[in-house]
Amino acid sequence: MPYIVDFQNVSTVGLESSPVADALAGLRANEARYYRNKYDHVFTVSPANEVPEVVDRVTRILHDEREIVIGSRPLEATAFDVDGLRMAYVFYESGLSINVMYSIEDGGKRAVGFKLAEGMDVPEELETRFKFARQKSKLAGVIRGSYFVIKGEY
Repeated sequence: MPYIVDFQNVSTVGLESSPVADALAGLRANEARYYRNKYDHVFTVSPANEVPEVVDRVTRILHDEREIVIGSRPLEATAFDVDGLRMAYVFYESGLSINVMYSIEDGGKRAVGFKLAEGMDVPEELETRFKFARQKSKLAGVIRGSYFVIKGEY
């Protein structure tokens, strides 16, 4: 069942099994606030097992582009179109959030972004491949993030 992410009253609903559930909930709320403020979009997530096509798409892009296989269990996912972009998010039990931004028009921006919830270690499958920049968030504490540009067609 879809869950509307409330960024004013941050909740760990759907993320309770994560060892960094509070920080991951803050990270998810931070994304919800961004999309509400920039695009007036309501950020809604579903349990990952209810939207396997979203998880499969993100998994395929990671594997095909960089041979990355995420070891953590996906908890929630969402996909939506906003302002000419097809977005997909997967939130993992470890505290990792992955988003795929894919411009609908040819030649537009296409990238995969990684965000790490405060308190989690950099996943082994990412630590030697990416440097993570830090940013502060009132909702999520310190978020570490990185990205790569998608080269293929999906």
